[in-house]
Amino acid sequence: MSRMILRRLLVSLVVLWLVSLLVFVATLLLPGDPARAILGQQATPERISALRHQLHLDDPVWKRYLDWLGGLFTGDLGTSTSTQGPVTALLGDRISASLVLLVLAAVLAVPIGLALGTWSSVRRGRATDQTISGVSLVIAALPEFVIGVALIVLFSTTVFKLFPSVTLTTPGEPVWRQPAQLVLPVVTLVLVVTPYIARMMRATMNEVLDSGYVEMARLKGVPERVVLRRHALPHAVGPVAQVVAIQLAWLTGGVVVVEFLFRYPGIGQALIDAVAKRDVAVVQAVTLLIAAVYIVVNLLADVVGILANPRLRTEAGR
Repeated sequence: MSRMILRRLLVSLVVLWLVSLLVFVATLLLPGDPARAILGQQATPERISALRHQLHLDDPVWKRYLDWLGGLFTGDLGTSTSTQGPVTALLGDRISASLVLLVLAAVLAVPIGLALGTWSSVRRGRATDQTISGVSLVIAALPEFVIGVALIVLFSTTVFKLFPSVTLTTPGEPVWRQPAQLVLPVVTLVLVVTPYIARMMRATMNEVLDSGYVEMARLKGVPERVVLRRHALPHAVGPVAQVVAIQLAWLTGGVVVVEFLFRYPGIGQALIDAVAKRDVAVVQAVTLLIAAVYIVVNLLADVVGILANPRLRTEAGR
């Protein structure tokens, strides 16, 4: 198990380095000049040249990459060209705000998805199964911004006026001080992620419940709840863990659209603002942060999948 985790960790570090290289190259290809974007179209060539020198934009590309990569190891993400302050200071509060959304959505979506998928499988072929499958398929086909707009219309602006449609937090105030403003963004993320988890859990549980060892347990007179808890669920959770990881990793990237829709002060909104202002350092930091979360979540999913599956756990221990 330790060797497996070490191998996956080394592979993850290599992937993260490749992502950092791609992110740096992609930001170089962004149209426009950061110095001109900061100073405006009326800036003189002398001022633009001085600012480019100040921001080290006139250094060779390889040197700029090595300086940026070295800063990552020391916690220095660079300087924001729009605020002229450290990127870490700019993203500090925004990261915590996004984490609130992601954690709440994950805590709700994962158990709900697993429970719905299990219940649908147990009631296979009945009205409950058909209802859960049909509703989950419809919701899964909707983009996150459509779900968000529908929730705003239903619960904020037109039908019911229960929750704010945009974030009301003042600068410097924690987002959790006003819980009502978190409801619609969190529900949007939960509705986007849950159908995939539920459908995968249903398919996996159907396969497990039709297996020989589950049938043998039933023939021995083992109660159905014990069959589900001790024989079916451990074998079903392993494959579903991969889907859960993909969906949780998607949350990190999908939160960009949701935060923009609800004007939520997280990393998604920071990324959109940085692209609009040609703030390369912020774009690089946020993109690399999203990639790092994606890699870590997938690594944890591999470990959970092995721990939850007795057969894989035995193979990993050899």
